[in-house]
Amino acid sequence: MNTLLRRLMARLIQVGSLTVSGPDGRPETFGDGTGQPVHIHIRSARAARAIALDPMLAAPEAYMEGDLEILEGDVLDFLRVAFVNLGDDSAPGFWSRLIDRLRILGRRLHQLNGAGRSKRNVQRHYDLSGELYRLFLDGDMQYSCAYFEHPGQTLEEAQAAKKRHIAAKLAMRPGLSVLDIGSGWGGLGLYLGRSFDAQVLGVTLSGEQHAVARARAEADGLSERVRFEIRDYRNLETSFDRIVSVGMFEHVGVNHYRGYFETCARLLADDGVMVLHAIGRSGVPGATNPFIRKHIFPGGYMPALSEVLPAIERSGLVVTDVEILRLHYAETLRHWRARFHANRERAEALYDARFCRMWDFYLAGSEAAFRWQDLMVFQIQIAKANDTLPLTRDYIGEAERMLARREGAAGDASDGPTRPEKVARAGD
Repeated sequence: MNTLLRRLMARLIQVGSLTVSGPDGRPETFGDGTGQPVHIHIRSARAARAIALDPMLAAPEAYMEGDLEILEGDVLDFLRVAFVNLGDDSAPGFWSRLIDRLRILGRRLHQLNGAGRSKRNVQRHYDLSGELYRLFLDGDMQYSCAYFEHPGQTLEEAQAAKKRHIAAKLAMRPGLSVLDIGSGWGGLGLYLGRSFDAQVLGVTLSGEQHAVARARAEADGLSERVRFEIRDYRNLETSFDRIVSVGMFEHVGVNHYRGYFETCARLLADDGVMVLHAIGRSGVPGATNPFIRKHIFPGGYMPALSEVLPAIERSGLVVTDVEILRLHYAETLRHWRARFHANRERAEALYDARFCRMWDFYLAGSEAAFRWQDLMVFQIQIAKANDTLPLTRDYIGEAERMLARREGAAGDASDGPTRPEKVARAGD
């Protein structure tokens, strides 16, 4: 093992048990010996040098290329040791801290997501084969944080609960018009159209997702009420009673937050309601993990609330409710990764072993960031006027229970009585 890497490991790993074998095969153990032992083998001198200089990027790339092998434990165990010792997003060592600071300084350049670049970024990730996503998502293909109402809930149940939770916060009632910004494979738009007889327009920049969503609407007999278009939300002109955006805001970029909310303010009816569901960070503003930015979500960024709320304020919109979902995404990712592992051979047939190692590290790294770093999911409810919504949050739970009963989810709907008449008038 080279001297620089040894010094990095000795300085970084204070808690836990991490054994590192360098290219020469000789193992050295770092940490206080507590917890799940993890043993990694760095197979090449090139990879060892790269990890010593820029561990946040080079370690996952070495795993992806097969130059870092985990001999004991798995990727999540390795990341737990690393993240628990990091404590936050700062990188260890002077050189690595300098690289991290430069990434923060350059983040606005990385997030110049105009219309053309936004479409290319979306295509890099979401236009992968739909068959890949079917290997690990729930049947409705919800590619965002689920909402676990109680321990032991299945992924399918938690994703259904997420849709009910969002619909309740939108104060949905029959016949409203809804804009779904970043509509994915169509599940949420179809749910709102089916459950509330809503007129839904879902917009996306992904050709793959658009094709699947349109086919689903046609198959469900909803294509007259629920439409999906390949379109940039910034080019829309029509006013909507409700706006929802789930898992899309991460691709907007800090340079464009003000424009995003000004567009939403222009598109939202005077008595309208919007719900924004996105990944954020509970700490201070930072930079996107370099591996994620380079290989998974180019142009993506998970903001601190201190970066989002001022843009909402300047747009003239009113924040009416904020909810933080802390470990819900960690649990979602745990389910996704287990399903991906169960279908690993099929994923390799679609792509190759290198891609599967990259995807495995992405899923494990994301779960680790929600468990042991500062990532979370926020849901911000927004209106144009203070009196659009009821004075208390009771209507949210009531609407969720009513929807659960309607859908036959008796276990989720048994907590007391519902008053459907109040739910139907929640937006009045």
